[in-house]
Amino acid sequence: QSQLAESGGGLVQPGGSLSLSCAASGFTLNYYAIGWFRQAPGKEREGIACISRSGISANIADSVKGRFIISRDNANKPVYLQMNSLEPEDTAVYYCAVDVGMTDYICSLRIGDYDYWGQGTQVSVSS
Repeated sequence: QSQLAESGGGLVQPGGSLSLSCAASGFTLNYYAIGWFRQAPGKEREGIACISRSGISANIADSVKGRFIISRDNANKPVYLQMNSLEPEDTAVYYCAVDVGMTDYICSLRIGDYDYWGQGTQVSVSS
């Protein structure tokens, strides 16, 4: 059975860092563009970062630009989201997702472009 799973969430103080991982079982991430999304309580899910299938291109949402970094090593390893200078407003459930339709050099932050989703990992930023 193919599954996508996020890990690395937790509780961190403002200004701290966390690194999230997105791993697959039953298939390889190498062939797909990957996106990271988050959903805070009472808010809509938003796209925050994506990386193309080749790893050459990435998009970062303005809300996290300069603080979050998405990366991948296409040696059948997880896709990572490094989150620095975390703020209470970053508190949310974070999801990774797979886009099977994108080419090597494009990725999207649109929720509707993604086909498979993980169950999410909670990130809480609080003192």
